[in-house]
Amino acid sequence: MSDWRALIREVPDFPSPGVLFKDITPVLADAEAFTAAVDAMAELWRGTVLDAVIGVESRGFILGAALARTLGTGFVPVRKVGKLPGRTLAQPYAFEYGQGQMEIHADALDPSARAIIVDDVLATGGTLVTALTLARRQGANVVGAAVLIELEAADGRGLWDEHSSLPLLAAACL
Repeated sequence: MSDWRALIREVPDFPSPGVLFKDITPVLADAEAFTAAVDAMAELWRGTVLDAVIGVESRGFILGAALARTLGTGFVPVRKVGKLPGRTLAQPYAFEYGQGQMEIHADALDPSARAIIVDDVLATGGTLVTALTLARRQGANVVGAAVLIELEAADGRGLWDEHSSLPLLAAACL
């Protein structure tokens, strides 16, 4: 499947009424499509010196780990509260259908680490900005972000731009 975008499935009213969920599991299930999607996300970062890819729970873990391998870096998870076993830093956030809190291990990133943040979908931008805040609290040098899908109508890029002047690559805009 050379056009991985054609495999994105839309699921109405998930996880709550009024949300049109972008399901990427068909992309992940197709080896060629998955490779093409990760390669599209990696394009901006090839040749950039990086120490880590920060992946946002949960589909950002899948894409982030694959991207970290592609770019030859380590992987750092940002998780929902109570999912990490060590000492953590926490940050509240709002997203398109609720509020929550995310955590990162307090020792996950060296203060001099160069990292990018990865998530599956950019909607309102809350999770990306939360991951950025957590990484900055550790002193890490975040150099940008990558998402598989940007939902342009949700204007998450606007929130990202309010909090940073860093590049944000979207492999597909819907």
